Amino acid sequence: MVDFVRKWTAATDVTSKQLLTWVGLWSSTFSNWSRSYGRTYEHNGWVPRDHWLNEEEKQAILKFHFDHPLEGYRRLTYMMIDANIVACSAGTVYRVLSSAGLLRRNSRKSKKGTGFQQPLVAHEHWHIDISYLNIAGTFYFMATVLDGFSRSVVHWDIREKMEEMDIEVVLQKAREKYPDARPRIISDNGPQFIAKDFKHFVRLCGMKHVRTSPYYPQSNGKIERYHRTIKSQCIRPLSPLNLEEAKRGVAKFVEDYNTVRLHSAVGYVTPQAMLEGRQQAILEERDRKVEEARMLRAQSRATKRQKATPGCSDAPLGISYANSNAAEDRALLGSNSSAASSPLTNIRGGQHEPSLVTRVPAH
Repeated sequence: MVDFVRKWTAATDVTSKQLLTWVGLWSSTFSNWSRSYGRTYEHNGWVPRDHWLNEEEKQAILKFHFDHPLEGYRRLTYMMIDANIVACSAGTVYRVLSSAGLLRRNSRKSKKGTGFQQPLVAHEHWHIDISYLNIAGTFYFMATVLDGFSRSVVHWDIREKMEEMDIEVVLQKAREKYPDARPRIISDNGPQFIAKDFKHFVRLCGMKHVRTSPYYPQSNGKIERYHRTIKSQCIRPLSPLNLEEAKRGVAKFVEDYNTVRLHSAVGYVTPQAMLEGRQQAILEERDRKVEEARMLRAQSRATKRQKATPGCSDAPLGISYANSNAAEDRALLGSNSSAASSPLTNIRGGQHEPSLVTRVPAH
């Protein structure tokens, strides 16, 4: 159609707008066709793209999901990229799992407490909290120090009692790992944290102490969420029979949590990588892998098409607006000579419009 309009506009005094009116085509549609003239048609979402996943990659995603059934689709995406299994976007993994009926619905998060200013560097905030552990019918206390920026577990301990002096020992051991750190200590209003001796200890160490709102544990939600995770994924599945077995299990979990498990709150990198400032490099490497995988898939499909049909174009879809021929002109102008003296019937709406042939001089 683009070639037709250009041809007869150049050969006659008829404007392109008049030609489009005679053939029943909107000017905006013709403008869109002109802009995309000679390029591959890529507007049909049902036409397969060369960079789409192949069947082997889809099966690899499903297998990886079954190997890690507790992980969300975003964490699965970045775990597969880091392990060089399948490189694709999180949306692609979502569609694969959704089509297989493997997605779970998550509860909506509360917006309360969103005014909290997040730390910008490591060791700016240290969250500390105490949680109960039921080990073989006996309750123990676990205290954890968590870095608010990287979500890294700085130090932890499990004891039969957890008084103010025990909290000082836990914090002191955390400071020994990072002696130059001067964090703000964030805790709830437990008796250990409101004691005068604890305030004096924090002041001597050059740190600051902030307590959360009463009866609102979500204000210290980072450490609360960590304790919920370690209970559901470590203590309860392990079911330790004594304190030593529980400590060994927690130590193994903390090592995996800090160095292996991808954390959703820090861009799906490990807390250790976030603590060491390697987050941006990891994200850039993932983007490179995804783009490279898309190009390789496109090249592979183009090569298969060339082998299957020798001499064909290597365009991804094989559809082009170019290569207009005289057959289109004949179809529009009519195939018999009587059309020159009779009106050209326009099927749209059952209306008749003047014949285009009567305006075009014979050649």
